[in-house]
Amino acid sequence: MAYNAIHRHARISARKVRPLADLIRRGYVNALLSGNALGVHDAEAALLGTSLGVRMADGRQEEHGHRNHMRAINAIYHAGGVRQAVESGKLPSGILYECVKHNVPFVLAGSLRDDGPLPDTITDMNEAQDAYAAHLKNAGIVLCLGSMLHSIATGNMLPSWVRIVCVDINPAVATKVSDRGTGQMVGIVSDVGMFLDLLAKVLP
Repeated sequence: MAYNAIHRHARISARKVRPLADLIRRGYVNALLSGNALGVHDAEAALLGTSLGVRMADGRQEEHGHRNHMRAINAIYHAGGVRQAVESGKLPSGILYECVKHNVPFVLAGSLRDDGPLPDTITDMNEAQDAYAAHLKNAGIVLCLGSMLHSIATGNMLPSWVRIVCVDINPAVATKVSDRGTGQMVGIVSDVGMFLDLLAKVLP
């Protein structure tokens, strides 16, 4: 199975990080396909305990926290990349940490507006699309989480016999993914963090 797990724009909460990291650790995820934002927010949460400057512990704004995402990017750059940050102990936890520790490949597709971007982010869209396609080639089921554009793009790369589950708090996302040629998609309108928490609990 390949899961297309994406958190774009919305802040990463502990409720999302823990269950997804757990699913990776337990071998349920064969590939993680996302954008630069997932890596940046994941690193900020692991290194500084904030997401876009908001403390994950109590939801309060950290003083000068608006700079934390750039601090996280710089820390990964100074380490040489995500894998080097994990191996050196500088990145101690999180989604990408679990990917590195359990040899789960990840693809971060960039865009013109990305902060940084991280050194691991593929900024050439043709290369990023090829990398996505390579990991999706043998997918049995793809789980799309909280990103309309990535979900539509991924759906367009898949043959009709590959099952797609699209989870988003916005019902329009599931509709748009289905309308753009991904008829085999099953839509779940739910908070992504709640969905992942329940999924991690019901899987053996």
